Amino acid sequence: MKMRISRRTVSGLLAAAALLAGGLARPQPSQPVPPAVEALAAKIAGELAQHCPLADANDAAAFDSCRAMLYGDSTLRAHLPPVLLWGRQSANPQATLRQTNLTQFAPDVWIALYAPLFMFNGRYQVEWVPAEKQFAVRLEAAFRNRLAPGQFPYPFWHDDSKWGTYQNANGFLLWVHPATLKVQVAQLTDRAQNALLQAVTPVQQAKFDGKWLWTDAAGRTQPAVTLFDGLYRAENPYLRDLDRQYRDLALQMRESQCTSCHVPNNPDKMSRLVLLSTPAHAAGEIDRLIKSVKEDRMPMDEYRNSYALSPEDKKWLLESAETFRGTVQAARAWEAQATRAESRLPAPWQPVATGQRKEVSQ
Repeated sequence: MKMRISRRTVSGLLAAAALLAGGLARPQPSQPVPPAVEALAAKIAGELAQHCPLADANDAAAFDSCRAMLYGDSTLRAHLPPVLLWGRQSANPQATLRQTNLTQFAPDVWIALYAPLFMFNGRYQVEWVPAEKQFAVRLEAAFRNRLAPGQFPYPFWHDDSKWGTYQNANGFLLWVHPATLKVQVAQLTDRAQNALLQAVTPVQQAKFDGKWLWTDAAGRTQPAVTLFDGLYRAENPYLRDLDRQYRDLALQMRESQCTSCHVPNNPDKMSRLVLLSTPAHAAGEIDRLIKSVKEDRMPMDEYRNSYALSPEDKKWLLESAETFRGTVQAARAWEAQATRAESRLPAPWQPVATGQRKEVSQ
């Protein structure tokens, strides 16, 4: 016995087959926010509102206080991964995070130089974004656009569009991985659904002259925030060496073509930019820099193909980078020891030559 199948039925079966084969995007239902994610979002939002509340956009004391609290024992810092992606929300509302150009940061660099530039009122929303397979924590925020130029990690005004987005930012996004509860990506936006939190007085900065580091009228290197100012104590004995050794490293990076790519204007349009243009940025990426040079994965030519440096250039660059890294580690260790001394906590064990543990008494 033969069965007749109508055209409508055939069309329906074909559509179903295409759907099952992935030919059509199956709609994904929204996922309820787990209590752990909701609790984390609430804690971070409350912490930001407490330590980085709305203030005048030129209030340097409020900026310093916010920076100190976030760089300390903050919930936000505790939930950052080894590498954080940061940048503006894409101008294309359909763009995914993968399709958005972002900058890679060591968590200490981002929490010290970028996050404190924003102010918060504590209001937030959390939602599951199926396309990203992450939770988006959307915070209402404002930007400190009238700080002194040396308080920004680099001249954001090198690009008018970027500076405009920062100045008029009204939102801050934290993308939280559901399994790890780590903030994988952070973004600023001037297209959040809420209104501006406070009136913005636009600042027209001096025309960018191409220098990511500069000397001010008093003869001090700027931006000050990238010289570990406010993060390391003034009496840290390694500060002078850090400055000198970064200058040596910068010279070697320039000779090796590193600074033609790893700068904020991203001339090669890398989708995941790494910055080496200031001491703080270089300190955060120094391990990756050394590994890449040793493995001949940088620099790259105009076609984005990596090539090996000459033996001499490679030798000098690695020597400068390893010297700088050693001083960065020593400066951090000194700060940690000073903090322990202040809090009267016992110092942790340290390895000795035999490989056994040794308790270090205060």
